[in-house]
Amino acid sequence: MSRTESGRAWLAELPALIAEFRDRWSLRLGPPIHGGSCSWVAPAALPDGGSAVLKLTWPHREAAGEAAGLRTWGGNGAVHLLAADERRHALLVERCVPGTELGEDGRHSPDVRLAAAAELLNGLWSAPPPAAGLERLAAVTREWATLVEQRMARLRPDYDPGLVAIGVDLLRTLPRSATREVVVHGDFNPGNVLASERRPWLAIDPKPMVGDPGYDPWPLLTQLDEPFERDDPAPLLAYRYALVADAVGEDPRRLLAWSVARTVESALWFAAMGEVADGAEEMAQAAALAELAGL
Repeated sequence: MSRTESGRAWLAELPALIAEFRDRWSLRLGPPIHGGSCSWVAPAALPDGGSAVLKLTWPHREAAGEAAGLRTWGGNGAVHLLAADERRHALLVERCVPGTELGEDGRHSPDVRLAAAAELLNGLWSAPPPAAGLERLAAVTREWATLVEQRMARLRPDYDPGLVAIGVDLLRTLPRSATREVVVHGDFNPGNVLASERRPWLAIDPKPMVGDPGYDPWPLLTQLDEPFERDDPAPLLAYRYALVADAVGEDPRRLLAWSVARTVESALWFAAMGEVADGAEEMAQAAALAELAGL
């Protein structure tokens, strides 16, 4: 964020923003929670003694629909939205206590945690998409497909061009073959699912769009318990994709295909950031996922 002019300007304005929303919503703020890359987050005590979280976000495209998504879900699978100023990118949301991340939870096996995450996805996907306020997934992934092609041509990283072409095609075609449209979370990684009191787990920090639910499980399935760190991740990945696909009512091959598409897009993003070696690691993961999907 600090690399961009708009990011630096927002950081300079941040102390005033904190004071503005602290006073507007009559909050007593605790020390900020570190870990995010595009927002300032802190626990807050409400006037009635309840607890919440104040989130102030650097204005960018992916954050634009967060309030609309949380409002649509109404607490079913995600934290409640308590107040929002969407123009100023300020949110007041339910606080998760104890707030342990799904990926850091040592009490339960990966299978149990995957089942719990799948239950959250079913809750999120059950909400009727709003008439306005959220981007269409198909439009976003079409843009990504073009961007991947442009980055591949301009940067010429030593990535498998055939696999990149498969990823590009999937980004364009998968949304068109979806059998249903839902409000996807958009960033359903194990760090965005927290232990809470109201429900065992709740999702936070969405980047919601309207489209194919198969888009969502990729970061959950490839990051929980780091399956790619194993010598042979294929059997475990096949098992886990089948487990989650069954729980959410999707075809595991479709979840795998979306994972290939998103991993290829991620690889070319890394390359564009000058991190070509990290992109190569992503491409190796995409190759393993493509083999499982039969692509």
